[in-house]
Amino acid sequence: MSEQLPQINVTTARARRLSYKQAGSAVIEDCQLADINDNFVTIKTMFSGISRGTESLVYHGKVPESEEIRMRCPNQVGDFTYPVSYGYACVGEIIETQSEVKTLHKGDHVFVLHPHQDLFIVEAAACNPLPKGLSPQTAVLAANMETALNATWDGELGDTSKHLIIGAGVVGLLTAYCVKTLSGFTPTIVDINADKRQVAEALGLEFRTVSDFTKGSTPHMERIFNSTASASGLQLAIDSAAFEARIIEMSWFGDKRVSLDLGGAFHSQRLQIISSQVGHISPSRRDTHDYPDRMREAMKLLTNPALDALLETGIGFEALPNHLDDIFSADSNILCQLVNYQQMR
Repeated sequence: MSEQLPQINVTTARARRLSYKQAGSAVIEDCQLADINDNFVTIKTMFSGISRGTESLVYHGKVPESEEIRMRCPNQVGDFTYPVSYGYACVGEIIETQSEVKTLHKGDHVFVLHPHQDLFIVEAAACNPLPKGLSPQTAVLAANMETALNATWDGELGDTSKHLIIGAGVVGLLTAYCVKTLSGFTPTIVDINADKRQVAEALGLEFRTVSDFTKGSTPHMERIFNSTASASGLQLAIDSAAFEARIIEMSWFGDKRVSLDLGGAFHSQRLQIISSQVGHISPSRRDTHDYPDRMREAMKLLTNPALDALLETGIGFEALPNHLDDIFSADSNILCQLVNYQQMR
């Protein structure tokens, strides 16, 4: 916690936020703070994170009209026809609490599903206090870890030991980390990009390129997680599956159509393909966990400092629009781009 908390008059203060104005274009602009009520807190942002999945679709104008309601994130401003302020990975310090807030205090560090903004007001219930040992920087991965944890629960690992994760992006790597931590078995993670080997091995995972993995005899994996948002990734999952294997499809394909080969062994092997989506708690935990429970477990999993390998060196908040083309480029090796609000530029 900080020793000196900023003094801000929330009745007159203005904030700065990232706003996507049209496909491929964004600015940092002034905005008004939300109205304040007795159960609200005011937060000064320390860090936020950009992962190259859903937010890339927003930046490039690729959100299908049919999915605009389902894709809205908490505290979003505007809609996907632009302008829109979108994001879900803010970590900040509480600088003011209102009279009905009993469990949070000035100086607490919290994770909030909120767009990129330097100062904001939200209900206390929207705040997730960081556990001991979790740094504010690493905490920007909380929403991604929650997705990974939910998918691991959907996998119902049981006594299985042969696990495959396809795609070594942020969610894929965190899923592999969850599988390893919760099962005790080291999974294999594959990607077309050999440069992902270093970060995968830093997390104690077995990494193989797709071309290397598909050489020789067909593997027989019991639980397979696809996070690539590609038909080839899902096809590789099918082709790598053991008898009665479960394939967990974690991708959101946007407006893309997917063609698969469901001939061959798919039918005779009695394979399962299920969708995992973080908007609903996995059926395997739904009777015992609510959303705050799941987030708390996700944040506990983030306390390993090795996970900082997923974070790209921070960019100052005010300079962020100048870097978005590079962050969202198809050729980028960035995993999670850290945005530093203390640095600003």
